[in-house]
Amino acid sequence: MRAGPGRVSLRLVRGRVLRPVSGRPGRPGRPLGTGAEDVAYRRQFLRVRGRSVAWVPPLLLFIGIVLADLGTGGDFRVISWIVLVPGISAAICGVWSTVAFGVLAVVGYVTVDGAWPHEYQSGLPDFILVAVGSVLAVLACVVRVGGESRMLHMRDIADTTRRTVLRPFPPGWGGLDHAGVYLSADTEARVGGDFYDIQPGPHGTRVLLGDVQGKGLGSVETAAALLCTFREAAYHEPDLATVAERLEIRMVRHRGHTAALGRSDGDRFATAVLIAFHEDLPDAVEAVVFGHEPPLAVGPGGVRPMPARSGLPLGLRELVPGSSAPVQRVALAHDETLLMVTDGVTEARDATGCFYRHADAVAHAVAADPGNAEPRRLVALVRDGTLRHCGGRLADDTTVFAVRRLAG
Repeated sequence: MRAGPGRVSLRLVRGRVLRPVSGRPGRPGRPLGTGAEDVAYRRQFLRVRGRSVAWVPPLLLFIGIVLADLGTGGDFRVISWIVLVPGISAAICGVWSTVAFGVLAVVGYVTVDGAWPHEYQSGLPDFILVAVGSVLAVLACVVRVGGESRMLHMRDIADTTRRTVLRPFPPGWGGLDHAGVYLSADTEARVGGDFYDIQPGPHGTRVLLGDVQGKGLGSVETAAALLCTFREAAYHEPDLATVAERLEIRMVRHRGHTAALGRSDGDRFATAVLIAFHEDLPDAVEAVVFGHEPPLAVGPGGVRPMPARSGLPLGLRELVPGSSAPVQRVALAHDETLLMVTDGVTEARDATGCFYRHADAVAHAVAADPGNAEPRRLVALVRDGTLRHCGGRLADDTTVFAVRRLAG
């Protein structure tokens, strides 16, 4: 379940749709990474009260060059520097603005250079320089704007894919207070093989968190397949064991399909945690663990691991024919939060190679302030602790997800 190490790219998702500890797609401060986000940031930076001010720098440069040329003697003419005006415009303005500044540069050059015909003039060579430079600036702007449009379009596609895998939840969805954060180990990725979901239905609210083995688009495809099955089965099936069986079958079917296509990711599997909240079980939940890190129950009284036996990961049941992950009923007080993480947290290492012990960190934080057991604060605490421990360099995609029953 490894992705290549790299500077972390943040995606934060709160139970109610997070922004930097509150919502799915946010990043604190300036975006870290992808070209499309840099383009969006630059466009936002060049706007004041919703209006573009990108034309201001080239206009000020034009005025400065003209005034400088008029204020200097014949032995030092700077009017040919006016070719910089459309060049600057090409870097930050639109195509038509660059065309306008190119025309302005040519007209300004002819006007200023011919203002005193009996004094030194730059003449035809510099005129050609300004004219050709303006044309090249327009062409460069066309290429730049086209590339930016394609990058932003690709970002929109990636955002749509992310919302499919990590869909936003409304407040109190399924009767749960919830918060989650996704950290990508790949600065160019907006979604990976980590996934989670909450599905309310007539048989209670089911929660799923998982981690697909491997990386790349194949892991995203597998995560999407499992989530589609979960959203239907969790709503319709009264028995949690049937939901678990449907997930296993879906994993095997998906793997068979990719193998039939001749793809090399036909041996994928996924670890996961499946939880069921029932109205008639106010002090307990049902749980199925598919080879995943067991959740932690975090409350004002402390932190304890959920005593759940783990079955095989999804897609590997064929290794032990006839086996199945057991459905277990475990106690969970109304004021306790279930904290689930992927191995990006448990396998985060510091400079000395020591693993991050998130359970100990959570226990100390809750002992100091029981309010840290609230899902939103708990997720932020684990997120920040993970990043501090590994110095901001994650070896794998990382998800932290927390759910708790809403206060009655």
